[in-house]
Amino acid sequence: QVQLVESGGGLVQAGGSLRLSCATSGRTLSNYAMAWFRQAPGKEREFVAGIRWSGGYTNYGDSVKGRFTISRDNAKSTVYLQMNSLKPEDTAVYYCAVHRLATPLGSNWYQVHNYDYWGQGAQVTVSS
Repeated sequence: QVQLVESGGGLVQAGGSLRLSCATSGRTLSNYAMAWFRQAPGKEREFVAGIRWSGGYTNYGDSVKGRFTISRDNAKSTVYLQMNSLKPEDTAVYYCAVHRLATPLGSNWYQVHNYDYWGQGAQVTVSS
């Protein structure tokens, strides 16, 4: 049974920072790419950032480029999302997910159905 548990969400003022963590267990996930998605009320789930199994390649959604950084520690089975310069429009539930491939290419990153496992989500609220 694979489990992903997000933590680190909360309430922050615009311009502030938060770091999300996603701890995984139940399976060796170091051979798979991982990603963060987010979903705001009334909106579709949106790709935020992804990282290949080796950590040597990362991919970001246009709305977070230059502000968010994804990283992973395979020894700790944990993926992180450092979020800086937060804006009210970043308010959403953030989910981590395990891709079915180690090295996704192109649009393969952005499609929800390409991810086999999901966490329960962490609420991030940015006040103006």
